[in-house]
Amino acid sequence: MSEKQFEEIKSYCEQCGVIKIEKFMENCSILKTLLFSENKKHNLTRITEDSDYWNKHIADSLSIACLFPELREKHFTLADVGCGAGFPSLVLAIAFANLKITAIDSIQKKINFVALVAKELGLQNLDVIWGRARELKIVGKFDIVTARAVAEPIKIFKESRKFLNKTGKIVIFQTPKTDTAPLDVLNKWTYKYSYIWKKSSEFILPGGDRRIFISAVPVRYE
Repeated sequence: MSEKQFEEIKSYCEQCGVIKIEKFMENCSILKTLLFSENKKHNLTRITEDSDYWNKHIADSLSIACLFPELREKHFTLADVGCGAGFPSLVLAIAFANLKITAIDSIQKKINFVALVAKELGLQNLDVIWGRARELKIVGKFDIVTARAVAEPIKIFKESRKFLNKTGKIVIFQTPKTDTAPLDVLNKWTYKYSYIWKKSSEFILPGGDRRIFISAVPVRYE
């Protein structure tokens, strides 16, 4: 990764609300070292190039704070469902100490890795849970549920709606290719639960990748 590309990532992270940018970049570099090392043993991610790591993991994970700037300051509880190797949960925990994050995944090696990084970086605002979302006995605990490259929106909604408090919402990371479910179809299914879907404008990450967010919010707070 060139110095120019790195500076572009750094600038984007600042735009997303990261204040202590040097410490953030340092911790993300430690995360990268741990990820690439453990990936050789446990196959945690398909992303193995330096530039892809910064663009597709770090910038992508942080992009939610550009679209939802309230994440930068408010003391939200957030569940990252199907967290994988910790994206976005680890990145958000590093960036925003105000967030209380719970990383959830059914694959133990991935949860073990997230726990390892949290310990190495001293992340007091990150907990981990090993299990399937639909099987967990968690009700009404979270302000936000995130999901990135996990499943179709309706499946995510079915399995994680119970996690939300009365004003909570689900935010799903998508690409234009995976954004295949029309809002009217989603709304037809979820309106009976008093939730309505919204879609962000398409935006571009520093590396050129295109992204979209869709979110399910309570009807009374739309």
